[in-house]
Amino acid sequence: MEFKHLVDVAEKWCSGNPFDLIAAEEGDERRLDFYAEPGVSFYVLCPDMSGGSDNFHVWSESEDCLPFLQLAQDYISSCGKKTLLEVLDKVLRSFRPLLGLPDADDDAFEECRADVEEEPEADHQQMGVSQQ
Repeated sequence: MEFKHLVDVAEKWCSGNPFDLIAAEEGDERRLDFYAEPGVSFYVLCPDMSGGSDNFHVWSESEDCLPFLQLAQDYISSCGKKTLLEVLDKVLRSFRPLLGLPDADDDAFEECRADVEEEPEADHQQMGVSQQ
């Protein structure tokens, strides 16, 4: 994939979240650098399909950010090729705690829990009505 297209994908992705694309280097590494307040940074090394690696690689020069990237690294190394957008979305989910964002899965869990808690009450009310 052309590097220019990857840069366009990254810029579009940044428009919907707290990160900014602060550098794009097409050289040997094909590197995209991202930054968000409060000091959350990472970079993506993009594969060059003409040879060498065919997987993306994410990393950070910040010691505080590195542990959060493990989820994204595991995802990238799992079977199947990933798109840049898939990689960036996984990185965003990994950094949610550092960015102070709610976990998207927590919202779904809360809705599910609320439904489960309401059901027994409905069953008791139906039982009470049928017994009368």
